[in-house]
Amino acid sequence: MGFSEARFEETEGREMKEKPYSNKMSLKYISMAKAEKLKSLILARIRVARLNLWVTRALSMLLLLGITMQLKSLGETVSSSRTPTSTFSYPLPPERVYENNGYLMVSSNGGLNQMRSGICDMVTVARFLNVTLIVPELDNTSFWNDDSQFADIFDVEYFIASLRDEVRILKELPPQQKGKVAESLFSMPPISWSNMTYYYNVILPRIQTTEVVHFQKTDARLANNGLPVEVQKLRCRVNYEALRFAPPIQALAEKIVRILRDKGPFLVLHLRYEMDMIAFSGCNEGCNEQEIDELTKMRYAYPWWKEKVIDSAQKRLAGLCPLTPEEIALTLQALGIDHNIQVYIAAGDIYGGERRLATLRAAYPNLVKKETLLPSSELDPFRNHSNQMAALDYYVAVQSETFVPTNGGNMAKVVEGHRRYLGFKKTILLNRKAVVDLVDLYKAGSISWDKFSSEMKKAHADRIGNPAERLVIPGKPKEEDYFYTNPEECLASFDEPQLSNDDHQ
Repeated sequence: MGFSEARFEETEGREMKEKPYSNKMSLKYISMAKAEKLKSLILARIRVARLNLWVTRALSMLLLLGITMQLKSLGETVSSSRTPTSTFSYPLPPERVYENNGYLMVSSNGGLNQMRSGICDMVTVARFLNVTLIVPELDNTSFWNDDSQFADIFDVEYFIASLRDEVRILKELPPQQKGKVAESLFSMPPISWSNMTYYYNVILPRIQTTEVVHFQKTDARLANNGLPVEVQKLRCRVNYEALRFAPPIQALAEKIVRILRDKGPFLVLHLRYEMDMIAFSGCNEGCNEQEIDELTKMRYAYPWWKEKVIDSAQKRLAGLCPLTPEEIALTLQALGIDHNIQVYIAAGDIYGGERRLATLRAAYPNLVKKETLLPSSELDPFRNHSNQMAALDYYVAVQSETFVPTNGGNMAKVVEGHRRYLGFKKTILLNRKAVVDLVDLYKAGSISWDKFSSEMKKAHADRIGNPAERLVIPGKPKEEDYFYTNPEECLASFDEPQLSNDDHQ
């Protein structure tokens, strides 16, 4: 028993001594397990944090890329389309968003009103091809020798902003495209009197191939007829709403109108009897031998004036000559125009000066021009810019109570259409052949004044700018009515309320 008890005591003692060591080991293992678990948890959280950081960075990069693309697009238009709020009396239209097919550059050609019509056509083409239009360049090389650019004549900021719901317009090409055209630029004159099919099938693929296309000419590049109504209406919107004159021109033109209206009603006479017109037409009725020689030399001096040998008398009897100041004086009187009315001459210097104006002035003593209504200092900024001077006359002509063109040129046609758009304002469209025939009969003593006046009124009873269908001659666009003379798709019917004179320019 002693041995057994002693053995038991030894074992029990050893066990008693070994218990503290076993507890320490267990605690150690537990601590190590917890540490491993904590380490794994920390590493897992680190991995998640890194993953979140990577995702955040990726999303940020995508967001920045999107913002960059937006800013790039916006940056191209910011300088062109940002308009001072003071320019507009109403909110701007929402910007139309479309996939840009390329860029269209255009060089307008001709005088003010020929370029004006061409600009309207080019805006319309750009819109329906879904391309970006660069603000048109104006003609600085033709006979008129005027270095005015678009912003000198038209309100470029308003032009860009007011059409932004239709087409994107920039003042210049973006840098990337500018560098590209510096190396190579595809230029061409589009075919005259084309329909939209030509632009869709021929021009659009060219733009998509080269990215930038330059039109060298813009005159009469869209057909008068056979176009969708939405195309025709956009041409009108550009012409009658978006093409406002530059603020200096607009302000001075409005002043001229105020001066005239303060004195009563006024008639605008577009007397196309400047030297260049008489030389070009070859019509020399009432000119002396020295003047005829001078006009002939001028006609031969310009190679692009193709017609050189002209029978003035025959051309006049056919009704193809600009009416002379003397013929106009008789015509206005025969039509019953009040001799006290103000007659504003919308033209340059009349060939022959006061000698040729004497008869007209005797019949209508209130004969005025912008040069006689304004101080010289107010006209000086515009004087050496024929298109800017023409813009002043255009505005006054549109605003007048009566408009009388003496020749069927571009201004006569475009102003006539503008006045129709404003509510069929009175425009006396002279039948030049009838006028010449009646004037010759009266001057020869073959008919009395009463007969002369009666026949003149009869010849013009339906020629006062009233509603009419546009004359269509298939295959002969030059002989049919010009779209901008009678844009009937855009006109209110005779029974509908008409626009007031002040609703538009």
